[in-house]
Amino acid sequence: AIARSKALSTAYQQISTQYAAVAQQMQAKRVEINNINAQLDTNKDKELSQAEVDAAVKAKSPLLAQIDTKQKEINTLQEPVIKAQLFAVEQIALKYEAAQQAVITAKKINIILSPDAFVWAPDSVDVTTAITAELDRAVPSVPITPPANWRASRQIGALYQQIQQLFSNAAQMQAAQAAAQPG
Repeated sequence: AIARSKALSTAYQQISTQYAAVAQQMQAKRVEINNINAQLDTNKDKELSQAEVDAAVKAKSPLLAQIDTKQKEINTLQEPVIKAQLFAVEQIALKYEAAQQAVITAKKINIILSPDAFVWAPDSVDVTTAITAELDRAVPSVPITPPANWRASRQIGALYQQIQQLFSNAAQMQAAQAAAQPG
């Protein structure tokens, strides 16, 4: 429900816009890593095998240190982006229980189970869309700039990872569907 909310979608769009230059820098670092990986690809099959990595480690290749440095730079660059995303998720999550309770009351629901608790259920028992609609009403937008000393809780970190996984799975499905469609 949180992943589908308009507030999260808008917040992610704002974050993407605000950190566009950072995203370009991270992409440039990824290209640099790919170029270094190509140098380590001794059989030039465009795949870096474990044997090629092991050979580079054994030879103490300075390229490995360059990759590590570039990856650390990417991690540093993405920290404010992730922090903004975490903050946005938290702001919506804070309203989730109230939104869920409003749906429970409105629909006179006696029990809610997580989707993985079902082997099968008709679509009519899924209240995710109703909770998302309630979240959209209760939280039309959220700030994306956390206070200076703000830190995400473990629960928000776990929720953020779940949301990122949902987005990743959706992107993979879209890519697979696009690849499966005839040109």
